[in-house]
Amino acid sequence: MRRPSANATSSDMPQTQVSGWQTIRRVLPYLWPAGETWVKRRVVLAMVMLVLAKVVSVSTPFFYKAGVDALAGDTPDTGTLLGLTAVGLTVAYGLARLGAVAFGELRDAIFVRVGQRALRKLALETFTHIHRLSMRFHITRKTGGLSRIIERGVKGVDFLLRFMLFSIGPLILELSMVAIIFALLFGWAYMAVVVITIALYVTWTFKVTEWRVKIRRQMNDQDTDANQKAVDSLLNFETVKYFGAEAREAARYDRAMEGYERAAVRTGQSLSLLNAGQAFLITAGLVIVMVMAARGVAAGQLTVGDFVMVNAYMIQITMPLNFLGTVYREIRQALVDMGSMFELLSQPAEVTDRPGAPDLRVSGGRVDFDRVEFGYEAARPILRGISFSVEPGQRVALVGPSGSGKSTIGRLLFRFYDVTGGAVRIDGQDLREVTQDSLHARIGVVPQDTVLFNDTILYNIAYGRPEASRAEIEAAAKAAKIHDFILSLPEGYETTVGERGLKLSGGEKQRVGIARTLLKNPPILLLDEATSALDTQTERDIQESLLAMGEGRSVITIAHRLSTIQDADKIIVLEAGRIVEEGTHERLLSLGGRYAALWARQSAEEEEEQEKAADPAA
Repeated sequence: MRRPSANATSSDMPQTQVSGWQTIRRVLPYLWPAGETWVKRRVVLAMVMLVLAKVVSVSTPFFYKAGVDALAGDTPDTGTLLGLTAVGLTVAYGLARLGAVAFGELRDAIFVRVGQRALRKLALETFTHIHRLSMRFHITRKTGGLSRIIERGVKGVDFLLRFMLFSIGPLILELSMVAIIFALLFGWAYMAVVVITIALYVTWTFKVTEWRVKIRRQMNDQDTDANQKAVDSLLNFETVKYFGAEAREAARYDRAMEGYERAAVRTGQSLSLLNAGQAFLITAGLVIVMVMAARGVAAGQLTVGDFVMVNAYMIQITMPLNFLGTVYREIRQALVDMGSMFELLSQPAEVTDRPGAPDLRVSGGRVDFDRVEFGYEAARPILRGISFSVEPGQRVALVGPSGSGKSTIGRLLFRFYDVTGGAVRIDGQDLREVTQDSLHARIGVVPQDTVLFNDTILYNIAYGRPEASRAEIEAAAKAAKIHDFILSLPEGYETTVGERGLKLSGGEKQRVGIARTLLKNPPILLLDEATSALDTQTERDIQESLLAMGEGRSVITIAHRLSTIQDADKIIVLEAGRIVEEGTHERLLSLGGRYAALWARQSAEEEEEQEKAADPAA
């Protein structure tokens, strides 16, 4: 199964187009970086090897001609080339061929480190940039498409460096040298035939290849569509099983692959047309030149060796020309793929640090939302003038129906987005005025759905503070009530949790997430329905850990189960992006308003669940 590629119409891709020359200009600094002399030295040395390889390659047919003339008795009065015998010339011919190959391989060996360095730098730059992009970008992204952009882009750079520098450039040099040799040794007519043949060949190749590139783009789009559907289906494996939708998913995937098949067939047919045209042009040029040389031999103007040399040169340029179509096509495709990667790099980060921004300094941990307004889209506001404060060491809970803005408040606190009105402050410092790294380091988040890395439990807990000792990691696991469970596993802390932590239950994943936040030990905590995936008993156990963890810290709890926040210092009730009630649990119940209604409804639901648990027959 192919991996998914980039879809130009998706939000993964910016709308600006990067031209081929712009792409080449973006790559050049990686080949000639400022301050890295070793890279420049290797590039120059590789170019020297390239020129030597072509000089030796072009001189090879001279030894071939001289050997044939020596054997045919057509040796000029000046003697054989370098005074060598026919056997010596044959050996020299072999050494020249070997030398051309040796210089070429030496060139590749010298340049490979430069190329791999460029690939690594570009891949790292792209990967880092993707992490800098906003939450808005990643919510609408296609993960497979992003990975495919990097994969194709890096491969495109590799191909461009190797073939543009070591195929197109050397080919132009070799063709120029052969044309000059023909003009000097055989006359301008020979040179004219060679030049016209090459011009027609290159024109045909480029025109047809441009047409084929358009077809390849369509094929890539179909590839994206088909493989994105495959990845989506596999990521939602359980959902597919729940609804018995295997056949439906297969049909959906097959419909997408049908479009890819049509584009692939057109690609194959266009390749046959390209190859046929190339063969006709190069064969016609070869025959014309050979006929001219044969007539020259018959007229006594040329030797048999000259005839053989003409043939050798035509065959020598035919081989790289035959490869030109493939090289040019792949270079064009590489430029398309690299263009996608550079388009991604040109995608601006929505949330950025201002120049010279200081680090956040947390003295007490007071959090202020001051008349905050925000909307993911301008036409649909989510928060409408929200104002509240969390005093140092205070525990504040946010409750309300879905869509009321609870999770949005958490995202604004972590500065996944910037507010569109008002300000969010910590200890009087506007979050837009401090560095994001320092902000993130001082806030601990336990999300509603903890996602784990496909690594060991130890790695996932230690992610909260990588430099922590084993004892500190185990202490955090004990506080999160998961240490005993981990020890019960055959591999203990070295147990691999699977992709996104799928080998663990929802409650176990949540406890790992709580453990790594405990290990981080931040002054401000954000608990986004942190116990929603747990059963009642486990939830009660972890609530004790969360309460202990919150001692001396400012805690904002986004709650669904009201029973988990009834001891909060302050409860804020949200509805439609506004604060409708605020106070302690007892005060809000006494008001008999929105919170009291929510409490009564949840209490009735919990009593009903307890009754069913006590009497299964009911």
